[in-house]
Amino acid sequence: MHGFAAAEQLQLRTSPMKAGFKAAITMAAVLVAAPTSNKAGAQGSQDRMIEQYTCKDIMRESGANRDVAIAFLRGFLLGKSGSTKFNIDVLHKQSDEFIERCLANPDEKAMEAMSRIAG
Repeated sequence: MHGFAAAEQLQLRTSPMKAGFKAAITMAAVLVAAPTSNKAGAQGSQDRMIEQYTCKDIMRESGANRDVAIAFLRGFLLGKSGSTKFNIDVLHKQSDEFIERCLANPDEKAMEAMSRIAG
């Protein structure tokens, strides 16, 4: 999942088309891997539920870890919607909105915050 952070960082160093393509490939990889990760072998105490995370939990992360957490939430919602189409500029805008919302509402569930922003 570190690919999302790398893909977004590459966007700063590469052409918009290349960066968008890399982000799209990374998003697709996360969406494909997410449903199978549970089947690969439950780890007992390592199991997590998306609903358990608050905005505060996400905001406590820094740098690439925060980027990955936000990208995961967006990817989860995209996969849940059944859509495979997304816009890089919209994703960046949603990330900024998510961060602002979470800073203002640290106890809100992270998935609820992203759902309200992403629609």
